[in-house]
Amino acid sequence: MDLKRIFRRTEVKALDTSLLELLGGTAGATSAGVPISPAGALRVPAVACAVRVIAEAVATLPLVVSRVAPDGSRAPVLDHVAAKLLGGDVCPWASASDFLLAMTADALLHDDGGLAVVTRVSGEPRELIRYRPGVVSVAYDVNTDEPTYSISGAPLDPADVIQLRSPLGRAPVSLAREAIGLALALEQHGARLFGNGARPSGVLSLDPKVRYSPETVANMRAAWLAAHGGAKSGGTAIVQGSYSPIALTSVDAQFHELRQFQILEIARAFRVPPSMLFDLARATWSNMEQLSREFLVYSLGPWLRAWEGALRRALLTDEERAAGLTISFETDDLTAADISARAVAYSSLISSRVLNPNEARRWEGLPPYAGGEAFINPNIATSTAGVQS
Repeated sequence: MDLKRIFRRTEVKALDTSLLELLGGTAGATSAGVPISPAGALRVPAVACAVRVIAEAVATLPLVVSRVAPDGSRAPVLDHVAAKLLGGDVCPWASASDFLLAMTADALLHDDGGLAVVTRVSGEPRELIRYRPGVVSVAYDVNTDEPTYSISGAPLDPADVIQLRSPLGRAPVSLAREAIGLALALEQHGARLFGNGARPSGVLSLDPKVRYSPETVANMRAAWLAAHGGAKSGGTAIVQGSYSPIALTSVDAQFHELRQFQILEIARAFRVPPSMLFDLARATWSNMEQLSREFLVYSLGPWLRAWEGALRRALLTDEERAAGLTISFETDDLTAADISARAVAYSSLISSRVLNPNEARRWEGLPPYAGGEAFINPNIATSTAGVQS
């Protein structure tokens, strides 16, 4: 028995859905009759808002290269080449913020996610080049899901490729295609409804005693639409027969409720609180802070961990990772409370000698002052003499 033949490596090549639709495929077809591609999905405001709120949140957070000591403390490594790339420009035409935003948006819209190639000089990374979806071809092993990459048939070293991919190997836009298609169909229906003066269709009855030819009926219908359709609706109609409008309104069809529910469906697909899609129906003063925290933990957190892992694999060597070097996002800006709450927290932490005043000032971006390194309780201490700093 030939074991090599049985366990031979088998690859499955991925074809981007937008490319498949361009070639005449039906990957974007939905039951609502509206084809949804990554670009077409952005025509739905809720989808565009969800993509922006996640991608822009990632792009605004600073990335730090640090060394983790055995005791768990971290010290920034500012002179590392990865720190210079991620803190400035990743290439001559894109900043680190632009790079993070575009790659995250690609991962939210395309099944293969965001793809970039690391350009190295003497083994050190010098540029991060993000490629448009479909330029880098990706093939996956059917047994292990191990990817292989190529551009125009030329293979790429996986160590030089940064791939940010959505969980389950499917982008939210792909998994929620039906919900997005229904949302877009509802928008198109509303546009047509109000484009016709917000009046439903009706029945134009003719004299039953007269035999009309099909051409005559078609001409009368065309004449009616020309006189009273679109922007001309709402005028006074003069007909030989009778006109009976259909008494079905948008409210009867629960049009508004359906549109609002589709926002919730899209929020579920992207794991974004509805309030961040500007659906404030269930938002209150008491739960807004909790919803923001849930966004950081359950929506943004997994994307940040995926980013950190992808950047560590591509920008740090095995020896550097073994020595404790890591790349991580600083999320303090997202969790910062208002100035009153921060003042109370700092006062409590300094009084309990968890922080010293200069550490608190550093968190606020303020310079240190002499004597601020001492751990004292200012509420009870009358002198700093003899206090161990």
